[in-house]
Amino acid sequence: MDLNLTRLSLSKAIAAFGLDLYNKLNSSDICKNVFFSPASISIALGMVLIGANGNSKMQIEKEGAIYSEFKQFLLQLNNLGHGYQLKLANNLFMQEGYQFLQQYLTRTKEIYDATVQIVNFLSAPEITRKTINLEVYKQTQGNIKELFAPGAIGPQTVLVLANAIYFKATWQYQFDPNYTTERNFRLNENETKSVHMMYQKGRFKLGHTDGKNAQILCLPYVGEVLSMFIILPNDISHLEQVEAAMTCKNLAHWLSPENLRDHHVEIYIPRFKLEACYDLDLTLQELGLTDVFSKAKADLLGMSPSHQLFLSAVVHKTYVDVNEVGTEAAAATGVAVSNRSLEHYELFVADRPFLFCILHNPTNTILFLGKLCSP
Repeated sequence: MDLNLTRLSLSKAIAAFGLDLYNKLNSSDICKNVFFSPASISIALGMVLIGANGNSKMQIEKEGAIYSEFKQFLLQLNNLGHGYQLKLANNLFMQEGYQFLQQYLTRTKEIYDATVQIVNFLSAPEITRKTINLEVYKQTQGNIKELFAPGAIGPQTVLVLANAIYFKATWQYQFDPNYTTERNFRLNENETKSVHMMYQKGRFKLGHTDGKNAQILCLPYVGEVLSMFIILPNDISHLEQVEAAMTCKNLAHWLSPENLRDHHVEIYIPRFKLEACYDLDLTLQELGLTDVFSKAKADLLGMSPSHQLFLSAVVHKTYVDVNEVGTEAAAATGVAVSNRSLEHYELFVADRPFLFCILHNPTNTILFLGKLCSP
């Protein structure tokens, strides 16, 4: 990575990091569901960055964990308004017996609203694992369960960064459940799966990727503070082409207002739930964050005067539920829009694997990035 992301705006830094991470998580040849929050992971790495020095700091900065803008960004996320649930939990669990710097603890709390706890990995790793899971469970109001699986934390653990995010929102224009029907979803060239396909027609922003090998649909959530963008390849055979073209610059253009126009659209998208959990330590090392995980090279002197402190685990868990639900106000608006039955309607049928992201519109920041291959 020769691009210094600290020179970019927060939203561009998060997008660049997210695409790097997406390519790593999506590296197998088999089409699989992918769902994670580049914003949330960047926030978590930012907590480590505060305490990092030398190469450890430089490597994290390269991956976009800049924190000068994070405080204001987090304030916006915590005040999305009616119709949104976004629960973000950032935690640092540190081995007792180390002397941690008060300045570090103060700054992580001040900027990231992080919970810092001293625990005993050495003599009670299993009890500590349950303590960590319970803390994250409470912080996400019971929506993120069992962040760490049994055996994931051992007595050699020194520092655990636990990051969890839960998201749920109502559509600006709801899907009427009465119109949801079973339709086939193409898993690949040879296999299909019966899914619950939601339907509505109305006026939505629609565009195309460069080369027009994929449609792009914008589905706003209530108040249009957040929106979901679905990038639907014209055919399954075009999926890899679209992924290969999904650079930071191209993605920004695809999602830009200049590329999307209001159209009357008939929409079919599957109802789906996704829950994902990733052990990110090896993935982050492949992206260049090597020193902070190394006992010999980690420089976390901004956290503690101890030269033996290193990062031993990064786990990320996400959950999203995409269904017909909307508020009464949104439902009324949806009915009003869908009454225009005499107009020509573009067709958007998401009956094959597609890419999607959830964008924070005021800052153009990607909160979630994913691929749905099997609802």
